[in-house]
Amino acid sequence: MSTTRRSRRNASAMKMVGALLALYREAAGFTQKTLGERFVVGEQQIASIEQGRRPLKPDLAEQLDEFLQTKGALTTALSRMPEVDLVPLWAEEYLDREREAIAIGWYEGLVIPGLLQTEAYARAVFRSRVPVYDEDEIEQLVAARIERREILHRKVPPTTSFVIWEAALRDRLGGKDVYVEQLLHLRKYAELPGLTLQVLPLGRTSHAGLDGPFILLETPDHQRLAYTETHRGSQLIADPNEVAILNQKYAMLRTQALTTEDTRDLLNRLLGEQ
Repeated sequence: MSTTRRSRRNASAMKMVGALLALYREAAGFTQKTLGERFVVGEQQIASIEQGRRPLKPDLAEQLDEFLQTKGALTTALSRMPEVDLVPLWAEEYLDREREAIAIGWYEGLVIPGLLQTEAYARAVFRSRVPVYDEDEIEQLVAARIERREILHRKVPPTTSFVIWEAALRDRLGGKDVYVEQLLHLRKYAELPGLTLQVLPLGRTSHAGLDGPFILLETPDHQRLAYTETHRGSQLIADPNEVAILNQKYAMLRTQALTTEDTRDLLNRLLGEQ
């Protein structure tokens, strides 16, 4: 079965699970809001699950089965869903939150942040993956990544801040032409309203981001979340104490980074060297 067909099957299965949740929720006398409050996930997340836009996570499915007395129906339905091939389940919820966010703070040390990547650079990123993707998968992944940039061009875009370690900025992933195009793209995006771009320079004697990249999000209902990713999974963090620690790290990174003006000057110098 092709990747596209598998992805469609998964979308249909997510809608089926969501419809089941809506049926059981209504039968138990709950609204999306009251059920979301009961599980501290919010009305929007329950609505997204029921509409098939966000996956129901296994641990939440078990809790809902017990609370709504569905005798394991949601957990069973979830276990029979086809695997998500190109966008793993553990990344789906983050992508939903990114689309809804009113503010984003992003530190990246190895690659250019996904929202700031050109098509050619994104393709080079996915071609570097081990084990390798086939070309059809790469093109689908690139298209999905470029589509995500739409949030930066909305009439009312989220307030966004990016801190990029200079090592990622200087890396020539994909070759010289890709590198130059990516620099030009960053220089252009550095002028977007509501977007702040800073480079953390090489040669510093202190670095608040040594534990790796992370993303901070603020939702429309002003919940603060954080997201971290590893080689084999990720974590969407809602615990206020953990989010506060990453906010402190990000605040320190911004003081250690170049100002926005100096960042633009650095981009201009790098472009002038080509």
